[in-house]
Amino acid sequence: MPYNTLKLHVEEAVATITFNRPDKRNAISPEMIAELLEAFDEVEKGPAQALILTGAAKAFCAGMDLQALKDFRSQSEAEIVADAKRIASLFRRLYAFPKPTIAAVNGAAIAGGCGLATLCDFTLAVPEAKFGYTEVRVGFIPAIVSSYVVRQVGEKRARDLLLSGRIFGAAEAQAMGLVSEILDPDKLLTRAHELARTLAEMSPIALNHTKGLLLKFSEEEMNRETEMAIEASARVRTTADFREGLAAFLEKRKPQWHGE
Repeated sequence: MPYNTLKLHVEEAVATITFNRPDKRNAISPEMIAELLEAFDEVEKGPAQALILTGAAKAFCAGMDLQALKDFRSQSEAEIVADAKRIASLFRRLYAFPKPTIAAVNGAAIAGGCGLATLCDFTLAVPEAKFGYTEVRVGFIPAIVSSYVVRQVGEKRARDLLLSGRIFGAAEAQAMGLVSEILDPDKLLTRAHELARTLAEMSPIALNHTKGLLLKFSEEEMNRETEMAIEASARVRTTADFREGLAAFLEKRKPQWHGE
C-alpha cells in the first residue's frame, strides 16, 4: 500500500522501510506511527525474511515532530494516555518483531528516533551518527524506552544516558553495545543488505523461535514496566515543568523550571 511518511521496498527476501520526511529530519508524527505499524504488519505477512530501517537524506530520525509537540499543549488527559500507549505499542512492536531487524543509522537518531535505532536486533551506523535520549531537556521523561535501555546497557549507563539527556556518538554507542558496526556512509546500506541476506538464508522458523524465546525471558517484567512507563509518561505531561520545557523548546529559549 502507498505511504505518506515512509517508503517500503521489498527485494527478494529483504524489506527496507525508509523514514521519508527529509524536510523534517524524518521526525515522528502520529501519521508516521500509524504507517509504521501498518508497514510492520505488511512485512510480517509478506515474503521478506529480514527488515531494514533507515532514513532519507542526512538524518535517521530526529525524534518527535514539531507539530506533534505543539499539539501536546491542548491534549486532554485521555489523549495524553492514548498517545503514550501509541509510542509504547510502536516500540514493543519493533522490539518483538518476529523477523530479524536491522537499523542502518545514516545520521541523527534522537529521542524517539534513538529508540527506533537501538531496539532493532542489529544497529549499523555511520561514524557521524549521533544518538541521544534527550527527553529530560524539555521537561519530559524517556519513560517508554527506559526499560529497553536498562536491559541493553545496564542500569549505571542507563542512568547516565537517561538522566543527562546528552548526545553521544557512534563510537561510544558501539562501546556500550547499542551499535553493532560502524561503517562508512557509502557502505552502510550495502552492509545492511548483506547482513539481511545472510539472515534470510537461515531457517525462518528457527529465527522466529529464537526471537520468541529471548522475549519470553523478560516478557512479564516488560509488560509490567511498560504499564508503569505509560503511567509515568502521562503523569509528567500534566506538570508545569513539562509545559515550560515544551514552550521553551518551541520558542528556542532556555527553560525556567518550576519544580512542579
